[in-house]
Amino acid sequence: MSEIYKILSVLLEYPRKDLTDNWDELKKMLAEMPELAEQDQAKLVDFINWASALSLTEFQAKYVDDFDMTAENSLYLTYHLFDEQDRDRGPALIELSELYKSTGFEIHDGELPDYLPLILEYVSTMDDTQSARTFLKQTTQAMDIIASNLEKNASPYAPLLRVVEHQGHLAEIAA
Repeated sequence: MSEIYKILSVLLEYPRKDLTDNWDELKKMLAEMPELAEQDQAKLVDFINWASALSLTEFQAKYVDDFDMTAENSLYLTYHLFDEQDRDRGPALIELSELYKSTGFEIHDGELPDYLPLILEYVSTMDDTQSARTFLKQTTQAMDIIASNLEKNASPYAPLLRVVEHQGHLAEIAA
């Protein structure tokens, strides 16, 4: 099940050519995940179909417009949980960095530890599906905020956030 988190991580990162060259492979991987809920699989395939119809430049422009030009859609989760100047945001980032270090997970490219694609990449390295879902459950408040903001603008990225949110909610069901 960890593959779904890696796929979500890749789909929510800034689009690169290596992604757009592998749409068919991603669809095939999704089709081979019987544990993935049918509605989640459909959302991911719909997104891939939408994105694959765009040129790389158009895809990148949409990403920048949706995430970089609109602070309310930021993929930095603590942005949505704390006021920008909130003193609790820094310690939360440090705590998350320390968690990554304690498990041997390395942050590359100077990225902040609360960046959603990075969190999903980390979760994809977890051995236990239930632990991964429990970890993601902690992100559902921020996921709902971001997804709602994206839905207001009819962004094709909104369903991806709902899939992440759903994965976190699966921890409640299994508990």
